[in-house]
Amino acid sequence: MSGINFVSNPLVNTHLQARTDTYPKRRGVTRVPELTEAGLNVSFGQDDIVDPWNPLGTGNLRDVVFNGLYVTQMMGHQQILDSYRFITHNAARTLNLDDYGITVGNQANFVIFDAPNWYEALSFNAPVVGSYRAGKLIARTEPVDHDVLF
Repeated sequence: MSGINFVSNPLVNTHLQARTDTYPKRRGVTRVPELTEAGLNVSFGQDDIVDPWNPLGTGNLRDVVFNGLYVTQMMGHQQILDSYRFITHNAARTLNLDDYGITVGNQANFVIFDAPNWYEALSFNAPVVGSYRAGKLIARTEPVDHDVLF
């Protein structure tokens, strides 16, 4: 009823929370599946990038979702397909962004992965081939040509 939002930082929370516990160790991440199933807004974030709390942090939210799905045990097919919402629609709601989404007149801030869909972007660690801010290309990477031979 309060409209509260939850933000989980699965990478840093898993690293830092319960690190001083004896065994069994807690996972250190909030109850994302239970909150989501209850209809509450949950988003994923990353609050540390290459610092003592997350020396491997890159700022790549695809990595956050990938690891977040593992540590929250949300590996059902539909959960994986819907997981992009944690860093898009749900995050926009958390930030009270009224002008979010693909609509004429909204900011054109988005990334393009070298993958045909979100599932494959997660599964195969697809690189971002285009990053756009306010409709302008600000970073790009050439797609990698790879073949699976077996």
